[in-house]
Amino acid sequence: MKQSVQWIGVFLLSLLLCSPAELHAQGKPAGENPLPLLPGLENAVEFWKRVFTEYSSAQLILFDPFDMSRIYEVQDVGEDSRSKQYISGEIARIAAAHGVDSDRVKAQRGIKERTAAGIKRSGKYIAQMQQIFREQELPPEIAYLPIVESSYDINARSNVGALGMWQFMRVTGKQFNMRVDRNVDERKDPLESTRAAAAYLKQAYESLGNWPLAITSYNYGPAGMARAVSEVGSNDLVTLIQKYNHRYWGFAPKNFYAEFLAAVEIGKNPTHYYPGLEIDPPLAIEEVEVTKGTSVAALAGSRGLTREQLLVWNPALSGATRVIPSGYRVKLPAGGKTELVVAQVATPPSRPRAQTKPQVVHHRVKRGETLIQIAKRYGASLERILQANGLRRTSLLRVGSTLLIPKA
Repeated sequence: MKQSVQWIGVFLLSLLLCSPAELHAQGKPAGENPLPLLPGLENAVEFWKRVFTEYSSAQLILFDPFDMSRIYEVQDVGEDSRSKQYISGEIARIAAAHGVDSDRVKAQRGIKERTAAGIKRSGKYIAQMQQIFREQELPPEIAYLPIVESSYDINARSNVGALGMWQFMRVTGKQFNMRVDRNVDERKDPLESTRAAAAYLKQAYESLGNWPLAITSYNYGPAGMARAVSEVGSNDLVTLIQKYNHRYWGFAPKNFYAEFLAAVEIGKNPTHYYPGLEIDPPLAIEEVEVTKGTSVAALAGSRGLTREQLLVWNPALSGATRVIPSGYRVKLPAGGKTELVVAQVATPPSRPRAQTKPQVVHHRVKRGETLIQIAKRYGASLERILQANGLRRTSLLRVGSTLLIPKA
């Protein structure tokens, strides 16, 4: 989810309260591809397919970000990082050689090895992930989005703290009903994090109205996408790419949907792109919800597992976890004993699993107000206000603009 997945994700309910089925009934032709290759994105999709499958991490691709069919050079630079000075020098050299401005030259490492490793890992979970999206009446192809986000690495952590194959920030993970604390962090659980991603994207789709925008919101944030649509007056992603101007609307969000479409093509045809790749076999996972706070040791013993084996099946549990909280869905190898030994322990009752929709307040900015003052007025988190509105601490507020204030 890159950094903007961190959005709280709720203001959207005020924009549009109709389900995907209702949107379909309002005139979408039956059988229409919900994840279309939009005219104008063909070259970008082909470029990302090559980045994912042809170019290695030891290669540096220098290309035109405005016409991604134009690759100036591919350099073998080794695995070590190249300095910003080196990259800038190469960009200046190539721009001069081709008679273009330097903004028409961009550098990108290949990620063939990382992507192949991710496709191999995906075999463990992909069928169950797709089923989760089907159950929510969402396109099952969304299960290939982690190719872009994390290469299906449950331990992937970004430099801003996003974690897991779906790259949730702590606040967003909690918002979408995941346990995130010292002992349990369901952002690392492939199935729980997929359920949260499905809830996030379903909400984004119902608010933004089409999948190109909803998928892009996973990078840029639904609030940012809604603002772009409002300012440009179009819900066509290609039009937004061409016409919307914002300091954070840069190369990464503009290319996110094209990267996703490339990932879908690769995920559906892995042996074509990686001949001979042995994909991990699916894990037969059984989920059993714990109804009382339960000792890890007792639960493991009830299935003939060691503590260490139980933790392998449940990556959301930390090594320090002694008690599994009530309501947690334990992951176990299917086909074992169906009963669990539940050793009740004295633990506070956990929060209910039912997802509640958080409260959002719309605040119109007055002259002289600061973000800190507004946060204090509503008793809200400054960080969550920044995330919900696509702002930074250094952003200037515009008098008369509307801020979304997440309060829950």
